[in-house]
Amino acid sequence: MSIIEVGGTVIPNWAEERRGMVATQLAGRGISDRRVLGALSEIPREEFVPLDVRIQAYADAPLGIGFGQTISQPYMTALMAERLCLDGSETVLEVGAGCGYAAAVLAMLAARVVAIELIPALADLARENLRRTGRGGNVKVIAGDGCLGWEELAPYGAISVAAAAPEIPAALVRQLGDPGRLVMPVGGDGDQELRLVTKLDGRIDTSVATYCRFVPLRGGQKRG
Repeated sequence: MSIIEVGGTVIPNWAEERRGMVATQLAGRGISDRRVLGALSEIPREEFVPLDVRIQAYADAPLGIGFGQTISQPYMTALMAERLCLDGSETVLEVGAGCGYAAAVLAMLAARVVAIELIPALADLARENLRRTGRGGNVKVIAGDGCLGWEELAPYGAISVAAAAPEIPAALVRQLGDPGRLVMPVGGDGDQELRLVTKLDGRIDTSVATYCRFVPLRGGQKRG
């Protein structure tokens, strides 16, 4: 780990850690969207994770953020964002705001982000992290059941779901715009598929982007 000295205190060189993460974990594994790479190069991931795991902020792994929830590994955050093919004009629905990091990434790639978090304390944490890092200007964080989406601002040009369920909630498919793209892990407690759903001219197509393992999607209507 690269370190620097600030005011007599030795701390990690977070900028160098970010550069290394982007080069090795992202670009080195095939993430090629320059806007996605730029967003993860700029956003201070260390400011979104708990203090007790901050030293691992750029590790190639998910990290616990409390309440049985995790922040995804950087590669998975980048892959999901890349698969949405955002051009900067979209309103994006994010299900599972967690600590707010993925919302910060999406906010750099889209016009607006609506992030839903079932656990009120995590919704508060996401808001605070986004505010403190100056990343919340175009992000609305809502404490609620993400399985139901957020009808008020639908349809969405893109939807990103950061938790797994046996199938994609029907409410999210209904709220996906046309054209629109949705990315979500699907499966049980073991191995899951990261599925990409595209809607175009009334037709819905599904493909598998990769295999993954996410925490379960919680909420009252997982099956729509």
